[in-house]
Amino acid sequence: MLFLGTAPAWAVLGEYESSVSLDQQVLRGEIRAEVRQGYKLHQITSPNGAVVREYVSPDGKVFGISWQGPFMPNLQQLLGSYSTEVQQAAQSKVRRGGPLVVKKDNFVFVSGGHMRFFRGRAYVPSLLPNNISAEVVR
Repeated sequence: MLFLGTAPAWAVLGEYESSVSLDQQVLRGEIRAEVRQGYKLHQITSPNGAVVREYVSPDGKVFGISWQGPFMPNLQQLLGSYSTEVQQAAQSKVRRGGPLVVKKDNFVFVSGGHMRFFRGRAYVPSLLPNNISAEVVR
């Protein structure tokens, strides 16, 4: 599967933000952290133009991840235990174009694109900080 290929390690959805600095080193990208109303955003931009955004709640857990760039990131690394649900959805979907969407009570994933431009987002609704909409994960 294209989206489970080799790629660097990133902070894992649902886990603590401690690996963000490692992500920056592995991607050899620039990292920018912003404190926003109710959450923190870490954005890593690699030299090839890929951008990974990691959304962190006040208690330090990654509640959302988004990506865009010329390659599909390693979703096993990004999604951790949630990657199994994406694999199952991808295997059962008849590909007719359009995004791959997984919507469950405990996990939401949307990803699409084409060669040299991929984008997507994933989040855990139960980890969203109070008064924060899932729409911030983009």
